[in-house]
Amino acid sequence: MTAFINHFTFEFKTGLRNSTLLFMNYLFPLGVYAMMGLVMTQVNPMFVETLFPAMTVFVILGGTILGLPSPIVEAREAGIYRSYKINGVPAASIVAIPVLTTMFHALIVATVVALTAAPLFGGVAPNHWLPVAGIAALTAFTCSATGALIGVVSANSRATTLLSQLIFLPSMLIGGMMMPLDFMPASVQRFSALLPTTHAMQALEGLAYGKTTAFAPTTAILVLLTSGLLAFGLAIYLFNWDSRNQTRRGHPLMALIAFAPYLVSLVL
Repeated sequence: MTAFINHFTFEFKTGLRNSTLLFMNYLFPLGVYAMMGLVMTQVNPMFVETLFPAMTVFVILGGTILGLPSPIVEAREAGIYRSYKINGVPAASIVAIPVLTTMFHALIVATVVALTAAPLFGGVAPNHWLPVAGIAALTAFTCSATGALIGVVSANSRATTLLSQLIFLPSMLIGGMMMPLDFMPASVQRFSALLPTTHAMQALEGLAYGKTTAFAPTTAILVLLTSGLLAFGLAIYLFNWDSRNQTRRGHPLMALIAFAPYLVSLVL
């Protein structure tokens, strides 16, 4: 346990000292949040109603899906994980530590959004704060586990960027953050069920704001939780200690199992 805590503390501090991680964990999400609060609320005054939940989900998404996979790939390519294996560090710890530290960074930024959205940009505060905390933590876990899974199955940094963008870009466009889901065509609404941000936004709007939602908020929470657990378990199972090791316990395409809950929600 002491070794786990020391490893966690080291990785958490690295997220603050490393310029790239500092940018992805804090500067990038907070910069976009400030821009959206200053510009988007003037272009579209209705955006103030969704500013807080949308930016809460966005800062979590940016720090996890975009920021987490690359360090995993870089550490594997640099041979760092080989030394961990030699010293008896289990794969579960190697996956769990970046997931937990990235969750903490994402939730810190989400707290900044929660404290400033209303006084600085006129964002509408939720009716119930407890669901906000729970859903934010669950979203951070699911997105962090998904980011770790992307890092584990990616062959190189270029593949990491591509896989991350396959989730990030659709989430920005049709994930319910920039435009309410009920403003979109029915076909787009169905397709958006494949995205974690859609379920996070639906859960926040239904449970924190008491709004009518396209998806049942409890179902959205169940989808996020199931996908997060699957992604975390698959990241441990598919973990590869060395980029030059051609033998794996499973094929990288097994990572698609983590998205099965989203597919089920789309069908049902």
